[in-house]
Amino acid sequence: MKLVEFLKSVSMLMKVAKKPSRAEFSVALKITFLGIVVLGTIAFIIRFVALALQTI
Repeated sequence: MKLVEFLKSVSMLMKVAKKPSRAEFSVALKITFLGIVVLGTIAFIIRFVALALQTI
């Protein structure tokens, strides 16, 4: 019976869900890109500091 309940909940979710507008998608894309850049910058700084400490 759990499969039937799951399918019902998926069905209800699909009725409520909607495709994002162009503006919503653009904002989500910018936030995701900014997060990737921030994480990459932090990783680069940590790697650079670790490399600098190894040469000392």
